[in-house]
Amino acid sequence: MIKNILFDIDDTLFPTTEFSSLARKNALNAMIGMGLDACYDDLNHRLNAIIHTKGSNYQKHFDVLCRELHMRNPARYVAAAIAAYHDTKTAIQPFPTVPLTLLKLRQSRHRLYVATNGNPTKQWDKLIRLRIGLYFEDVFVSEEVGSEKGPAFYRKVLKAIGAKPAECVMVGDREDVDIWPAKEIGMHTVRMLAGRHIAIPTRADASIRDISELPAVLHHL
Repeated sequence: MIKNILFDIDDTLFPTTEFSSLARKNALNAMIGMGLDACYDDLNHRLNAIIHTKGSNYQKHFDVLCRELHMRNPARYVAAAIAAYHDTKTAIQPFPTVPLTLLKLRQSRHRLYVATNGNPTKQWDKLIRLRIGLYFEDVFVSEEVGSEKGPAFYRKVLKAIGAKPAECVMVGDREDVDIWPAKEIGMHTVRMLAGRHIAIPTRADASIRDISELPAVLHHL
């Protein structure tokens, strides 16, 4: 019987891909508005390459961008970019059916957790801004757990919550970090078909396109 549900955050609880695209666009336009003599398309190409190399959780993408452009005194441009990026955060919302679905799952006596890669402060910032942080019993982030999402990560999480793999399901959008490592240690898995990884084939026990489908799927697992 499934008692514990672990959720990824990005493109599972809210549309991260859409938000990130808008936030980066606003950040680059803010740099140009501050006087940076550059073409938006060139900046966007450079920034995407930096993110691909450094990873999305790296915290100094705009500093690297300014170094690539050989900017003197780049602080004004970095500050403008960061301010615009964070201003965009004020508008983030979860997927529409997330709050009610989480409430229903708690009412049905499931224990809810977050299991995600990244920086704890950044991930909590998302949950708080999305106003869903209080739905979860605990939040497990790779930097605190001590390993990126993989079999070892999930074993540590299950040990922390005192659960057996067969009692748990992992819900996430990525095959490589959410699905296969959880399946490898015996957990149930549900793939959220959203965001930039949507076209990748899945080995999950079930797949959904809206989080509201999850209660019915759990009934059949």
